Amino acid sequence: MKKSTLRFTLQFEFDLLGLVAPLKDYKMAWLINNTLGIQLVKTDDHRLEFLKQPDLLVSQYIEKKEHGFVQLLRNRSYPGAELAGYLVPELKFVDYFLLLQDYTFDMDINSYIEDLSRSSLIQNVVKLDVTKLKSKENLLTY
Repeated sequence: MKKSTLRFTLQFEFDLLGLVAPLKDYKMAWLINNTLGIQLVKTDDHRLEFLKQPDLLVSQYIEKKEHGFVQLLRNRSYPGAELAGYLVPELKFVDYFLLLQDYTFDMDINSYIEDLSRSSLIQNVVKLDVTKLKSKENLLTY
């Protein structure tokens, strides 16, 4: 019997911001909504299932756009799990990730960084290169 092999490469067609802010997820979404003038809405928590590790349950907020989305993901899973883990373990210092995908280029990531940096509740905003993350697949929630 002839075997076939399926080969594929994941495409990460979004910009990624790392946010350091010791806030509850609903307060962070509210702050981003007011700062950037968007409407992030709470959706079902994102569950990641691993073979040799406990599952992760991550809070997520999203605003769907005509040609893209804005998504807020908490890096640390809910503490009610067996062992609270991280969505991206190599970036434990980051509290939240803001994913920005826009095929029309209406969103200006530099102005988002400037606006978010002005907030006294956000300690740091960092633009991250998705391709350099080891666990970048964890950011794919769709």
